[in-house]
Amino acid sequence: MNYRHAFHAGNFADLVKHGTLTLLLDALTADPAPLAVVDTHAGAGGYDLDGELARRTGEAAQGIFRLMAADDAPAVFDGLKAAVRRGNPGGGVRFYPGSPSLIGAALRRTDRYIACELRDDDVALLGETLAPFPGAKAVQTDGFAMAGHEAGKGGRMLVLIDPPFERGDDYARIAETMASVLRLAPSACVAVWLPLKDLETFDAFLRSVEPIGAALLVAEARLKPLTDPMKMNGCAMIIANAPAGLDGSLLAVCRWVAQRLGEPGGKAEVWRTGA
Repeated sequence: MNYRHAFHAGNFADLVKHGTLTLLLDALTADPAPLAVVDTHAGAGGYDLDGELARRTGEAAQGIFRLMAADDAPAVFDGLKAAVRRGNPGGGVRFYPGSPSLIGAALRRTDRYIACELRDDDVALLGETLAPFPGAKAVQTDGFAMAGHEAGKGGRMLVLIDPPFERGDDYARIAETMASVLRLAPSACVAVWLPLKDLETFDAFLRSVEPIGAALLVAEARLKPLTDPMKMNGCAMIIANAPAGLDGSLLAVCRWVAQRLGEPGGKAEVWRTGA
């Protein structure tokens, strides 16, 4: 496992993923019933954009730095921007919150959060990130397996699946995990982040989850046409059991990213399977 999210923290894909995540958390925590959250690939939880790994790629310059400087950014990003400001009380954009920071801050007294990570160094940092949140726990384990295990406990549930896509079986394991979670917890909200490289890979994944039978909300942000399978040309969020009314908000997220950060030929699209 060589992947470190610190190389990519705050890039365009994080704006799509974390913009979506804050909207999901707002919607799901509007219901007073307890919520269990499983993050299958949590990473370190927060990132220093002045650190060596982030500076090596500089991807945040065309992501969160652009968003924070945009006075006309749509309101759908307000939750993410507020989280960035909380992490940088002195101003600027040095520290970027990963999904564990965003989820931990959204937890209520009755909620619980299991953040899964395999790397020794990242799981140690993850534990530090989650220390202020009593309902949160960092676990060094296979997040795919943990999601299925937790689904068997019942109750309301959100599963965030965001693997590094370094393994050849990541797409298959996502589909297997979605099927396992939704078999045990049919009403669970399962949110999957995917890179968009070429249409065939994306379409093949969607075909692989068709047998699950769940209605899916698909949000795509394409920064350029999907013609070079060797590059990440965009990204998508695939959500099973998405809260009602999320379509327009996700379109606003993807449209801003595609139009402001993309190239000619990029586009945003939000649609539902079976629609």
